[in-house]
Amino acid sequence: MTHSLYYKFLLGYLAFLFLGFLTISTVSSKMVERYLVESSAQTLYDEANLIASSYSSIYKGTNLDLSAAYPQMQAVGSFLGARIWVVDDSGSIVLDSDGSAHTGTVIEDFDPVGDGNESYSVGRYYGLFNSDVLSVSAPITGNFNTYGYVVIHLPMTEVEDGKNEILLLIYLSGAFIFLLSLIILLIFTKTVYFPLKKITYGANEYADGNLKYNIDLKTSDEMGYLAATLDYMSDELEKMEEYQRRFIANVSHDFRSPLTSIKGYVEAIIDGTVPRELEAKYLNIVISETERLNKLTEGMLTLNSLDSKGYLSRSNFDINRVIKDTAASFEGTCNAKDIIIDLTFSDTTQMVYADLGKIQQVLYNLIDNAIKFSPNNSVIYIHTGTKYEKVFVSVKDNGIGIPKADIMKIWDRFYKTDLSRGKDKKGTGLGLAIVKEIIQAHGENIDVISTVDVGTEFRFSLPKSTNL
Repeated sequence: MTHSLYYKFLLGYLAFLFLGFLTISTVSSKMVERYLVESSAQTLYDEANLIASSYSSIYKGTNLDLSAAYPQMQAVGSFLGARIWVVDDSGSIVLDSDGSAHTGTVIEDFDPVGDGNESYSVGRYYGLFNSDVLSVSAPITGNFNTYGYVVIHLPMTEVEDGKNEILLLIYLSGAFIFLLSLIILLIFTKTVYFPLKKITYGANEYADGNLKYNIDLKTSDEMGYLAATLDYMSDELEKMEEYQRRFIANVSHDFRSPLTSIKGYVEAIIDGTVPRELEAKYLNIVISETERLNKLTEGMLTLNSLDSKGYLSRSNFDINRVIKDTAASFEGTCNAKDIIIDLTFSDTTQMVYADLGKIQQVLYNLIDNAIKFSPNNSVIYIHTGTKYEKVFVSVKDNGIGIPKADIMKIWDRFYKTDLSRGKDKKGTGLGLAIVKEIIQAHGENIDVISTVDVGTEFRFSLPKSTNL
C-alpha cells in the first residue's frame, strides 16, 4: 500500500509532536532541576558564608555568646524556607533555627568537606531528615582556627515546586507552539494539499484521454498558475487532436479524388470502354492528376521539413532581384491572361538576411495565387520598402478577394474558400500554410487584407542584412 506525500508529512508532524513532548518532559526537566539545584546551592552558600562571618567575630574576641547571632539566623532561615544549623568541629549541633529540634544532637562521622569538589549535597544528611534536602556548609573561623560550620538545609520540595512552575511555563509555551504548527498544517492542507490533489486528479484525467476536464482551482498563487497551465495544455492538446483528425480527413480526401480518377480512366482504357482516338485525351487527364498528387506530396514534405528545427540556410541577398526573377517565371501565364505585374521598389537594392530558396517559394506561391484569382486584363502590384531594421514585401491583386469569415482560416492546411474552389481545381490548399510556416520560421510576420470582389494584399517582413 502506497502512502501519499501528505500522509507522510502528517506522520512526520505527529512524530515531531511526540518527540518534542518527550524531550520537554525528560531532558528539559532534568536540565531545569539541575539548574535550580545549582542556583539554590549558590544562594544558600552565600547566606551560609554571611552567617559564618557573623559567628567568626565571636571567636575572634572574648564574647562566646553564640545566641547573639541567633535572630539573624532565624530571619534568614524563615526568608529562605530553610533550616540553619550551627555545628561545632566535633559534629555537635549547637544552634538550630527551627528551635531546639536538633540542638545537642551529635552528627556521627561528621565531615563537611567529604563531598570533595561539590559545594553542596542532596540527600537526607546523615539520616537526620525524612526526605531529601539540599545542604550547604560554610566554616566558622577565628584566630586562624576552624571552630565549627554553618549548615543550611533546603527541602528538595522547594526545588521541585520551582521546577514545576518553570516546566509549566515550558509546557504552555510548547503547547502554544504546537498549536501554531497545527494552524500552519491546516493552512498547508487547504492551500497546498487540496489544490495539489485537484491538480493530480486533473492530470490523471488528461492521461486517461479526458482533455475536456477542467481543474476547478481559481487561486492566484503557484498552484493556480500550475492548474491554469495544465488547463491550457489540455486545450492545446484537444486542438491538436482535432487538427490531426481534420488533417487526416483532408489528406484522405485530397488523395482519394485523383486516385479514383486515375484508377477509373486507366481501367476504362484497358477494358476498351474509351475509344482509341480518345485515349490520348484521358491519358493527359491521368498525367494531370498524377502531377496533382506529386504536388500534394511535395507540399506535405515541405511542411514536414518546416516543422523541424534548424532547417533554414540563411544568407544575404537582394530581395528585389529575387522578386524580378520569380515574376519573370510567370511571363507565359501572365501573357495568356493579359495580366501585368507592376514592380515598385523603394531602393534599387534591398539586401535581406534570410533563406533564399524558402523566400523564393513564398514569392512563387503568393504570385501564383494572385494570378490564379485575378481576372484577365488586370494588374498585380508587388512593392518593397524599408522601415527600421525590416524590409516589407507586398503582393496585391484585384481578384475575387477572401470573405471576412475565412480570413483566419486561409492559413490552415488543405483549406480552400468557397469562392476559390471553382478557380483552383488543381490546388492542394497547402500553399498559404507553407508561406506562413516559412515566414514564422524566420521570426517574422505575414498579414493579409482582403475585400470580396475588390482584391487581396499579402504583406510580410524580412530582416535587413547587417553586412552592407
